[in-house]
Amino acid sequence: MTNNVRFTLALALGAFVLPAVAAQGPPPPQTLTLPEAIALAQQRGHQARAVRAAREAARYGHHSYRSGLLPQLSVDGTVPAYNKSIIPVLRDDGSTEFVPQEQTAASLTLTLSQKLPITGGDLFVSSALARLNVRGPAAYESWSSTPVSVGLRQDILRPNTVAWDRREDAARAEVDERMYLEAMEDVALQTATVFFDLYAARVALDNAVTNAAVNDTLYRLNTGRYEVGKIGENDLLQSELALLRSRTAVESARLEHERATDALRLALDLPPGTPLEVTVTGDVPEFEADTARAVAEALKSRAAVSAVALNDVQARRNVAEARLNTGAGATVQASYGLNATAPQASLAYQNLLEAHRFTLSVQVPLWDWGAHREGVHAAEADRDRVASLSEAALREVAHDARFAALELALARRNVLLVAKSDSVAAKRFEVAYNRYVIGRITIDNLYIAQDEKDQAVLQYVLALRGYWVAHYRLRRATLFDFTAGRAIRG
Repeated sequence: MTNNVRFTLALALGAFVLPAVAAQGPPPPQTLTLPEAIALAQQRGHQARAVRAAREAARYGHHSYRSGLLPQLSVDGTVPAYNKSIIPVLRDDGSTEFVPQEQTAASLTLTLSQKLPITGGDLFVSSALARLNVRGPAAYESWSSTPVSVGLRQDILRPNTVAWDRREDAARAEVDERMYLEAMEDVALQTATVFFDLYAARVALDNAVTNAAVNDTLYRLNTGRYEVGKIGENDLLQSELALLRSRTAVESARLEHERATDALRLALDLPPGTPLEVTVTGDVPEFEADTARAVAEALKSRAAVSAVALNDVQARRNVAEARLNTGAGATVQASYGLNATAPQASLAYQNLLEAHRFTLSVQVPLWDWGAHREGVHAAEADRDRVASLSEAALREVAHDARFAALELALARRNVLLVAKSDSVAAKRFEVAYNRYVIGRITIDNLYIAQDEKDQAVLQYVLALRGYWVAHYRLRRATLFDFTAGRAIRG
């Protein structure tokens, strides 16, 4: 690549005269390496910002759920409930009289509740105060207080939804975090693609400009030879055709370069028209990605692996709910507290009496036409389906990681081979050009050497692109940085 660039630049400078630079030219372009471009894309790119927002939303959701497991303090109140109507009143003689009545009621309850993760029940402590004011023929005012009441509600032979929810949330949180890491690696992979699109377009433009300069020089040389009768008209026309094609190629390459530049600006969220250049070296990291290590890291870190764990939790939960929700069960509700009533608020907390409540509700299905059994069978079959898909997903993760490592090793060997081919092709064209100038080879052989040089340049760019795309594909497939020897963290 070095010899090719040196030779082609010498030809271009020999054929063109550069215009004078204005006193105040455009700002110098921002030059980026591939790691810098990826860091910029992951910092300010639209896709990266969306990925971070999705992670924040997921994190807030998990925090909200976990906060719901802590003791909850709440206030419920009715202030007031007003009713004015005509009501029937039963007299001592057994007759009923309809009389107007105006009633105002108010109540306030303070409750501290706590979910019990081990049993799935609800434990609460509450305090309440209520007032009832009746106006009319039988007017009166009454206050009722419950200074403290401790209660429990517990399902028996029913699924522990609190415990299952905690398992699901923990597994889903792991999935969300790993999906974020994979999404950021997707940003890196896409940035590498558009980065090398621009690099390939710039190399193609430089090569097209060089070819145009070379073909212009050859056409001038062949015009002189034709005039003195050293070559035939066919060779002159062939040289002119090559010149016209090379000039057309320059315009096409310039348009493609501008398109690729703008695509990279979009990926990096840079303002339109921002001067931008990329720099690439032929050096590639000297490491071999061990396939066994790649598979192990992928099975440890990929989001698909966490998704397998989440699906397993959900499948087992469905089986447990199918077995317990429709079978025999019971619900226990019990509370103990103190309460009192009085005609005045100042007396409502005196002469407290004990208040006991206990309820045992039993649910026993006698005949359901096999619905319970079939529901359990359906849940178990779905669990088997999830297990089969999970096994396939894990094997696919291992497959992707293994071949990503193999592709990277192949891409590295390909870069070294193509770099050598590029140098050979550039040297061959230089020799062919010099031999043609002194009349030792035909113009057909010269153009064959030029085409081979162009193909070698293209293959070298594609090889570099293939290596770095494989590099970031391996990172994405394993969530492991083999160059640094550590797992990728957010």
